[in-house]
Amino acid sequence: MPSLPVEVLLGLYLGLLTGIVPAFVAGSLGFLVRYFTGVTLPGFGVVVLALSIASVQGGLLGLVEPTIAQSPRLLVAVLVVLMLALYAHNQGDKLGAELPRRLSLTSLRQRTLSADVVELVGSVGQVTVRPTGEIHDMEGYPPLSADLRRTLKAGSWRLPADLPLSELEARLEERLRTDHDLADVAVAIDERARATITAAPPSGGLSRRVPAGRRAVSLTTLVPTGLAGGDVVSVRVGDRSIGGTVVSARTETDDEIDGDDGSSGPADAVAPDGGADPDPTPAAKPHAATAGGSGRVTIAVPRRDVKPVLEAESPRLVVRSRGTSREFEALSLVKREGYAIRRLTVGPIGATDETIAGTDVTVLAVRRQGSETGERRHGWVFAPGIERRLEAGDEAFVAGPDDAVEAFAEAIAQ
Repeated sequence: MPSLPVEVLLGLYLGLLTGIVPAFVAGSLGFLVRYFTGVTLPGFGVVVLALSIASVQGGLLGLVEPTIAQSPRLLVAVLVVLMLALYAHNQGDKLGAELPRRLSLTSLRQRTLSADVVELVGSVGQVTVRPTGEIHDMEGYPPLSADLRRTLKAGSWRLPADLPLSELEARLEERLRTDHDLADVAVAIDERARATITAAPPSGGLSRRVPAGRRAVSLTTLVPTGLAGGDVVSVRVGDRSIGGTVVSARTETDDEIDGDDGSSGPADAVAPDGGADPDPTPAAKPHAATAGGSGRVTIAVPRRDVKPVLEAESPRLVVRSRGTSREFEALSLVKREGYAIRRLTVGPIGATDETIAGTDVTVLAVRRQGSETGERRHGWVFAPGIERRLEAGDEAFVAGPDDAVEAFAEAIAQ
């Protein structure tokens, strides 16, 4: 007859060997019941199930060694089996409670940034995105110039930290496309705010900004401070005023600010009356505002006005008003009446129809990654096309009285 310590060790061994199957079954059932029904499987049922499965294995083992039923190792083995089954059931139940009920590729894409890289500026979280590795060339386009590649690699961009990575990528792509006039760009951002950038250089940037039926003409004159591409101007030539649109502008002050490296902007290389395009990589940002002073301006004018502008000895440049933006006027009227329009992201609890109906808040538009937006990254659904309740992760524009909008945002926003 083996000693008691040996019997305990043999019981532990038999319990571990026999308890694998009962533990697996108990954990699986605990997970499935909690995940699909939300109910926790009773512990007594787990005990009965584990003992039933273990008794089958123990019965087969008793046929091999009949004396096992009278030895202390049986009690130790039963205790080990029950502990394994209860532990596996507890872990399965916990997993079933924490695992999202609706898991899709779209929800997996809505990854967010790691909390370690978020910087709090007041009450708003921001993140600084920096490129990682080399700046890749986009297939099907010419390679990037050395200066543009170096500028992109040394750049950094501050973005809101409460957006999913897909939205951060879209915003950074739009910013790079606007700041550097890139023909195309693709950005991938990881949880550590590191961006992998694939870009294509500007291609015919100047010619693409000249409207059809017009010609780009460069002239040397006094440039108003803040002039930028797209401004509407008039060129005073004697007693005549010729209207045009600014394509690009560059002054001596801009050269001093940028270090005066001797490079010339796109305005210096333009041939009048629709000549050949300049170098496709401009030295200055085409949409950047100038610091003002003496410089050169390229404007798009009708073809019949090219000759008078070029023959003028001292043309004067006057910026014409395009009026106040009607969008800002409408927003000012809304605020003046005590109403607010706010953009928010719905939190985990979502918003039911009763929640919305019980307030003075109106949902104007919703953006969600569902079939209603055709899986488009920038898809918005506008009222009255909003047919289902707001769910966690949806972005929405809401309008209503200031107090009601604030209370509504505190109730459902994340």
